Amino acid sequence: MIAMAPARTEPDLSFLLDHTSHVLRTRMAAALAEIGLTARMHCVLVHALEEERTQIQLAELGDMDKTTMVVTVDALEQAGLAERRPSSTDRRARVIVVTEKGAEVARRSQEIVDGVHRSALDALSGEDGEALIRIMTRLAEGQLATPAEAPQTARRARQRAK
Repeated sequence: MIAMAPARTEPDLSFLLDHTSHVLRTRMAAALAEIGLTARMHCVLVHALEEERTQIQLAELGDMDKTTMVVTVDALEQAGLAERRPSSTDRRARVIVVTEKGAEVARRSQEIVDGVHRSALDALSGEDGEALIRIMTRLAEGQLATPAEAPQTARRARQRAK
């Protein structure tokens, strides 16, 4: 005997958010790759330009672990886009300083990021796009602001090769 699947009583919000987020990330990765950046590299450049920040602060802003942050900054340094320097306020800390070339690349990458976001929102009417942003902001700052403690990190399923 074959068991019947339980009836769904609510829309599958997890799937909708996960799928659209995944597709948006892949589009972002492809667009930034055209100028030799990753989304993490873009994130570090933009946030390092805002104010003096340590690697740890930038890792927290970009939701990166220490190893990923080190690899990202190594790549930025190798490309001549950023440098590690002693902090002006705490000589024990190192900050990430964006080079002149890095500032230009950050400007271009921000245009690319804005374009990817604009393209996704253009699929909606202006009113629907504004509503989506307003609602997602409300969720991100409210009910879905803080992850629950979980015994094991949830991982995305492996994608099939095409």
